[in-house]
Amino acid sequence: QVQLVESGGGLVQPGGSLRLSCAASGSIFSINAMGWYRQAPGKQRELVATMTSGGSTNYADSVKGRFTVSRDNAKNTVYLQMNRLKPEDTAVYYCDAEIALSSAYGVRNYHYWGQGTQVTVSS
Repeated sequence: QVQLVESGGGLVQPGGSLRLSCAASGSIFSINAMGWYRQAPGKQRELVATMTSGGSTNYADSVKGRFTVSRDNAKNTVYLQMNRLKPEDTAVYYCDAEIALSSAYGVRNYHYWGQGTQVTVSS
């Protein structure tokens, strides 16, 4: 079984910073893309930032220049450094990963979500 465990959420004032972490564990053959999505109350889940195993990144326009996604491939971990946070960044943040598993039938890709971590930006 594969697990994604997130940490680092919390309450922060506008203009502040937070760093989220997400570690993947289990019988992992390899990890392709890893990244972050978020869901605010009453809204659909949206992409925040992703990074491929090769280092290519993709960001939502609303976070460009403020958020930075990074990975430690040796630790199967993805990070999200969030700076200059705004009240509209308040949401539950979910880690997302496309993970390859090996079995007797070959290597197949599966999509996994973390349990979510709350980020609240408020004075």
